Amino acid sequence: MTKQQDPWPGEMPPREKLLQQGAKELTDQELLAIYLRTGCKGLHVMELAKNLLDEFGSLPKLLKADFDTMARTKGMGVAKFSQLVAVSELSRRAYLRHLSAENAMLSPAVIREYLQNLLVFREREVFLVLFLDNQHRVIRHEEMFAGTIGHVEVYPREIVRGAMKVNAAALILAHNHPSGRAEPSLMDRKVTEQIIRACQLLEIRVLDHLVVGHGETVSFAERGWI
Repeated sequence: MTKQQDPWPGEMPPREKLLQQGAKELTDQELLAIYLRTGCKGLHVMELAKNLLDEFGSLPKLLKADFDTMARTKGMGVAKFSQLVAVSELSRRAYLRHLSAENAMLSPAVIREYLQNLLVFREREVFLVLFLDNQHRVIRHEEMFAGTIGHVEVYPREIVRGAMKVNAAALILAHNHPSGRAEPSLMDRKVTEQIIRACQLLEIRVLDHLVVGHGETVSFAERGWI
C-alpha cells in the first residue's frame, strides 16, 4: 500500500497551528499558503508559497508586484493574483479606518505598520502627508511628492495648501529611504523645520515626521526634534 502524501508538509498543518497557537506564530510561508489555499499540478501550496517568497524576496514585495511579474511563477494566475491584491487593499483600508476613527497619536504602532505597508519597498523616495482633524483623526493621506532613489523635492507651500483644502488642524509627515536605512539626513531635518514654520502661520501643528526604512521607522517626535 502506498503511503498517502502529507497534504501539509511540516510538523503541523498551518490551519491547525493557527487555531492552536494564533496567527502570529505562523511564518510568512504558512500564512501565504493558507490564503492561497491550493497549489497546482505537481506543486504543493506550501511549495508555491515558498517559491513566491523566494522569487520576490519578501511578503511586502510580493504584495506590490504586478500581474505580469507574478504570473512568471508557476501556479500563479488571475485568480490567485486577485486574491493577493484584494487582501493587500483590505489591510490598507483596515489601517486607514482605524486611524480615521481614533486619535492617531494614541496608535503609534498602527501608524508605523500602515506607513511600512505603503512605503517600505518603493523604489524611489516618496513624501506622504497624513492630514488630521482637531482630534488627530486622519482625514486623508496623500503622496504629495515623488523623487529619485535618493532624493525628493518637497515644497512646504503645497503641503500647507493641501491642509487648507481639507481644513486639517495637524499633520504627520512621512517619507521612505529606498536604501533601507531609516536614519534621517540633515536635509530631512531642514525640510521638516521649513514645513513646521510654514504651518505655524496658519496654526497647523506638525505632530511627527516618520522616516521609513526596511523593517525600521524613525520618529522625529521620539527623537525630540519636533
